[in-house]
Amino acid sequence: MASSRLAHVVVAFVLTSCALLCADASVHDYTGERFVGSSNAFVLHGGSEGVYATFKAGAFIRFEKVAFRRTPESAAAAEEDGNRTATVTAVMFEAGHRDAVGGTDVSGERALCCTPDMAKLGVCTEGAVMHRAWNATGWPKVLSASFLPGGLEAAFPDETVAVSRTGMYTLLFVHCDASLTGGQVAAAGKTIWKNSRGYLPGRMAPLVPFYGVMSLAFAALAAYWFAQYARFWREVVPLQSCATLVIALGMVETATWYLDLAEFNESGVRPRGATFWAATCGALRGAVARVLVLTVAMGHGVVRPALAGLKSARVAGLGAAFFAAAEALEVGENVGTVSDHSPSPARRLFLVLPVAALNTVFVYWIFSSLSRTLTKLKARRMTAKLEMYRRLNNALIIAVAVSLGWITFEIHFKSTEEYNERWRAAWVIPAVWQLISFSLLCAICLIWAPSQSSTRYAYSEEEGEDVDRDLEDTRPLIRPGPLSYVDTWAISVSQDATKIILRTDSGVYAKAAGDGGKRV
Repeated sequence: MASSRLAHVVVAFVLTSCALLCADASVHDYTGERFVGSSNAFVLHGGSEGVYATFKAGAFIRFEKVAFRRTPESAAAAEEDGNRTATVTAVMFEAGHRDAVGGTDVSGERALCCTPDMAKLGVCTEGAVMHRAWNATGWPKVLSASFLPGGLEAAFPDETVAVSRTGMYTLLFVHCDASLTGGQVAAAGKTIWKNSRGYLPGRMAPLVPFYGVMSLAFAALAAYWFAQYARFWREVVPLQSCATLVIALGMVETATWYLDLAEFNESGVRPRGATFWAATCGALRGAVARVLVLTVAMGHGVVRPALAGLKSARVAGLGAAFFAAAEALEVGENVGTVSDHSPSPARRLFLVLPVAALNTVFVYWIFSSLSRTLTKLKARRMTAKLEMYRRLNNALIIAVAVSLGWITFEIHFKSTEEYNERWRAAWVIPAVWQLISFSLLCAICLIWAPSQSSTRYAYSEEEGEDVDRDLEDTRPLIRPGPLSYVDTWAISVSQDATKIILRTDSGVYAKAAGDGGKRV
């Protein structure tokens, strides 16, 4: 009865969490966004996505109840200036056709809105957004909505724009009216973007099969680990239980990412709850894994019985700080993200820097602790443990070297990808980070897998003494006893010729007349 009630409570908690976190969200939802100044125009970014288009399956961008509302003060200012009609223009273009939007004014500056000097040359209409057709493709696509005199809303028609060519597409809302500046206009409505493979943005689409494969890989690792765990459960040490937690978190993380992206692809609605829990599991797994490697490098449970109180608090504090920073980064970059458009560089840098700094602290502390532990094991001649720590050291060196190389590549890739034209390869960046993390976890699991000799690697009381022998490589002991146990021996007579002296590896024996012989 009690278990049934507990099950009802758990189900109710899960349903409540989903109701709070799984709020409906369209692909691109506009809820009060404002225009910002760009060149000589005012621009609101409506979205950017890589769109896959084929002849068999149609791709499109659909406008649904997209409208802009201005304040009464803005409408009054427009009438006082004699500008009775203000227009907002929606411009859709592919990255390769970006030069077809805007132009160059008489001073050589880039401009989106037609200036009086350009209008005099007859190349455009003053106050209108400049654009020209790109060959015979019919792109860029342009829609307009106007504020009527005294009106407070300009609405776009519910229209579907077909996309027949694969590419990175961008939607911009632009106006050239000074009466609409200063936050006087707010956006509402949504646009639905769909490619031939579903609703998932193009850069995210390859991550669905990737996380599916990663889920299977974690399941295979978990099967191996738990088989060893069940087979040698009497030999399991606490550090191996921590590794079990890391594997479990990795399984939940990859499975949740897969479900999150698959649901988004099918419905066009990104489940915020699944995204949040996937991001949280990823941040928690990263923190627990780093703390585990650090405690192992410090010799916890292997060379020393436990970490000292202050040192233990520092390790826990560093792990908690990393979890908080990683959680902020993962949630900020993923929860509610429905666009391939890169976030603000300043905002992303603000979130990335704490994670990078804490990673640096972890790496320095791990390798400095590992160096001290290796030195201690060499001094005590504990060859079995020394070999295990050397393998761990090699695995960590390879992981850090690959990570530094990948960071360099990522910086180069993003710094030279201003217009997202290499969007089809962008999914590889997060995928390789997952592979590096998973590979290191596999290496640690192979080194520390439960086995019949697991307890040999655990700390024992005898190791607390300053001994100069290897407890794992015990040599045959030589005990006093019959001569059949003696390896080498020598016999001599004392100077007074009254005793016969026998010297062996186990001791010195003397025998006199009438004496049975005794050890001296």
